[in-house]
Amino acid sequence: MRGLLGELATGNNGETMTITDMEASIEHMSRATIRHVDAMLMVTEPYFRSLETVGRMAPLAKELGIEHVWAVANKVRSARDEEIIRSYCAERGIELAAVVPWDEAIQEADREGRALMDYGTEAPSVAAVEGIADLVEGGAGSNGRGGRG
Repeated sequence: MRGLLGELATGNNGETMTITDMEASIEHMSRATIRHVDAMLMVTEPYFRSLETVGRMAPLAKELGIEHVWAVANKVRSARDEEIIRSYCAERGIELAAVVPWDEAIQEADREGRALMDYGTEAPSVAAVEGIADLVEGGAGSNGRGGRG
């Protein structure tokens, strides 16, 4: 994985953005898999173990020199869920990039074997994901290295 990401990072002259979905683990950081990463999105849910993973990964990502480190709240069902995540992130200096609400359209699209972006273009979760895409393109893409990560 490290070699592939390195090749993508150096072989595209900053013209391509590569997005990689990795397991929620610090293993990638300790193996230098993320050496060429400009931005990291850490998806969390409003549960202790999920939040604690973000709490451990964010400082490590910053120590490794990742310029943009964001949390994304996922499967948020209530104002209380959102407040728990916002509070946790604020206490640790982690920027919350977006809140993706719990959305039945996700399950419905999956049951039909369709991409959510095609199935429920007006779904609240689609709007949240589009906002994340804009953030990544604007934030990580602004450093001239193509916003890999």
